[in-house]
Amino acid sequence: MTVTTNTAASPSDGYGTKTYRSYVLGSLLLVYIFNFIDRSIINILTEPIKLAFEVEDWQMGLLGGPAFAFMYTFLGIPIARLAERYHRVWIITISVAFWSLMTALCGVAGSFLMLFLFRVGVSVGEAGCTPPSQSLMADYYSPKTRSTAASVYALGVPIGTMLAAIFGGTIAEQLTGPAFGSFLGNIGLGALERAFDWQNVEGWRLAFIVIGLPGILVALLVKLTVKEPPRGYTDPSLANSTERVSFLSTLKLLMAKPTYVHIVAGATVTVFANYALNQFTVSFFRRTHDLSQQNASLLFGIILGGMAAIGVFSSGYLADKLRERHPTGLTWIPGLALIISTPLYVIGFVTNNIWIAIPPLMAAAALHYFYLGPMYAIAGGVVDSRSRATSVALSLFAMNLLGYGLGPPLIGTLSTWLNTRFLSGGDTGLTLDACRDPALLTDAQVAACSTANADGLQWSMVIFSCAYAWAGLHYVLARRHFKKDMISL
Repeated sequence: MTVTTNTAASPSDGYGTKTYRSYVLGSLLLVYIFNFIDRSIINILTEPIKLAFEVEDWQMGLLGGPAFAFMYTFLGIPIARLAERYHRVWIITISVAFWSLMTALCGVAGSFLMLFLFRVGVSVGEAGCTPPSQSLMADYYSPKTRSTAASVYALGVPIGTMLAAIFGGTIAEQLTGPAFGSFLGNIGLGALERAFDWQNVEGWRLAFIVIGLPGILVALLVKLTVKEPPRGYTDPSLANSTERVSFLSTLKLLMAKPTYVHIVAGATVTVFANYALNQFTVSFFRRTHDLSQQNASLLFGIILGGMAAIGVFSSGYLADKLRERHPTGLTWIPGLALIISTPLYVIGFVTNNIWIAIPPLMAAAALHYFYLGPMYAIAGGVVDSRSRATSVALSLFAMNLLGYGLGPPLIGTLSTWLNTRFLSGGDTGLTLDACRDPALLTDAQVAACSTANADGLQWSMVIFSCAYAWAGLHYVLARRHFKKDMISL
C-alpha cells in the first residue's frame, strides 16, 4: 500500500499536503492508541490476576508500575538519540511489533514472575514510540498548529485506556478457552488449537492474546504508508544543518528553561497520581460499588475514558485558538483544570452511591487530562529539531521513573496497609492471610474482610487524587517564563 504526498508545501504549513499530514497524524495516533491499550490492559485485569496468582495489592502495584517503568524510562533516552540521527519510521515499526508480541505472551505466563518479565518486555518496545513520533510530528506540522496536533496524538492515552477497558473486561469475562480454541481451528490454525489445553485457559489470559496480536498489523501499516520527512523541515534555518547537539548540551539547555522544568514537574506529579488511580479504578468500582468485572471495565472505559479524551483534545485546541490573545494559555489553562479536578475526584471517591459518584468523576477526568497535550507541545517547543526527540524523552524519563514507577506500587502499598489497619481495628481477629481463604470464615468475617479491602483502596484513591492540585500549581507557575523560553509561539 502506498500513500502519495506532495512535498512542495511551504515549511510554514508543514511537510506534505494537508490530507497526508492528517493521515500521518492519524497513523501515529493509532500507534499511540495501541501503545496504551497494551500498557493499560494490566489495570483492567488486576482482580482476576490477583486471584489467579494469589497476590496482594502491593504486588499488583509492582506489576503495574516498576515492571513497566524501569526499562521504559532508561531506554527512552538512548532510543531518542537514535531518532535524532536515524530513520524514525523504522524505529516506530520495530517498537510496535515487539511490544505487541510481548503483550500477547503475557497471556501464557505460568507464574507471577514470568508475567512480570513479559511486562518488562512490553516496556522495552513502548520506549521506542513517543520520542520518534513527536519528532516526526514536529516536521509534519508547523508551530502554529503543533499544539492541536500534539493534543490529537495525546488522545491515544484516553482512547487506548478506554478500549483496553471495554475489550479487556469483556473478553476476560465473556470469552472462554474452549471457544477461542475452536475459533483458531475454524480459521485454519488447527496447530495452535492442538498446542494448548484451551479447556483450562482463563479469560484474562485470552484478553492479553486477543488484544496484543493486532498490533503487529499496525506496525506493518506504519512502515508501508508513513513517509520519513526531511529532518527540521518546519525549522527552515536548520533544515540542511548537519550539526549535532550533544546530550549534555540539550540537558543543560532544558534545565535553564523554567517553563520546561515546571511543566515536566507538573506532568510527573500528574502521572504519579494518574497511573496510581488507573491501576485500581476498576478494582475500586468492583470493591466499593460491587460491580462485575465487565460492568466496572465498561464504566471506566466508556464514561471516564471518553471524558478524558475530551479533556486531552480540548487543551491543545483551546491553546491554539487563544494563542493570539492569550499566548501563555498553554500553561495556565491545564494548570487551572488540574486544580479544579482535585475536589471533584475527592467527592467521587468518597461517595458510596455510584450514581452520585459518576458525574464528578467524569468532570474530573476531563479536566485533569488537560495537562497532556500542552506537555508535549512545550517539550517540543523549547528546543529546535536537533534536540526535539531528546527533550520529549527526558520529559518521559522523569514522568515514568517517578510517576509510573512510584505511583502504582505506593498506592498498592497504602491500600494493603490501610486494609491491614481496618482489619486489626475490629474485634474479629482477622488478618490478610486469614481473609484469603473465605471457606474457613464465618459470614460476618467474610463481610469484614470485604469491607476492609474496599475501604483500604477507597481512602488510598482519595489521598492520591489530592496530588493533582500540586501538579496544577506547577503548570500555572510555568506561565511566567513561557514567552522567553519557547523558541516559536
